[in-house]
Amino acid sequence: MGLFQKLAGPGYVILNAIRVLNIMSLLAVIAASSVMLVKTFIVSKFFFFDACSHIIEAIISTFLIISELPFFKGYYSRNWPLFGPESGFLTLGLAMLMLGNGVLGNLNKEATSQKSLGLAFWRIVIGAGIVVFFMGAVNIVANFIFRDRSNGVTARMVRTHGAYADQKANTIHSSPSLSRKNSLPSYYSRSSSPRSETRQKTQRFPLHISSPIRENEEYFGKSQAHPDVQEPSLAHHPAMYSGTTDNRV
Repeated sequence: MGLFQKLAGPGYVILNAIRVLNIMSLLAVIAASSVMLVKTFIVSKFFFFDACSHIIEAIISTFLIISELPFFKGYYSRNWPLFGPESGFLTLGLAMLMLGNGVLGNLNKEATSQKSLGLAFWRIVIGAGIVVFFMGAVNIVANFIFRDRSNGVTARMVRTHGAYADQKANTIHSSPSLSRKNSLPSYYSRSSSPRSETRQKTQRFPLHISSPIRENEEYFGKSQAHPDVQEPSLAHHPAMYSGTTDNRV
């Protein structure tokens, strides 16, 4: 941790200087792709496919430039987390290496050779390829030097927060668990349950139990014919406890 604290302060300045060089090298790639795009239409017979490759290189360079600027951080964090504010420079460095390799590889074609481009434009293309390839390697090395893996601090955090990157990392790593705990509904709270609220608001209807219906008088008259058999007392019939039943329910 002591070594990281020593590197975090100078790393803030160094990484921001690398950011400026990244943007300049990517702008050079856009310029080189534009030059090769124009020459491809003039010389190459299969200009459409070569033109698409140059356009894609220019679009990727523009995408990487925007990721290096302090804009659309939320978009990159949600949709492109490897280029987000909490990521490192490994993906950025690999992308720049591939761009440099693609630009330098185009110099072997007839449409983008020194003879076709001219010395001035040829220097622009080869210079852009070398610079972006070199800066890609620099970003990969800086990603491993200015990070603190044990505390979850990335080189991009150091570039943004400097010596306070470790505190920022602790805040980021602790906040998701708290927010998730607060966002999840509680299944054990009776007051928060909609069913319990509905039950509290609903009034319980009274239950009335009717007295026995004497449809068969012969059955009820057996007790009179046989005096030994006692007729059940109606005092124990549930109808006599209708008021008590309402209170229990």
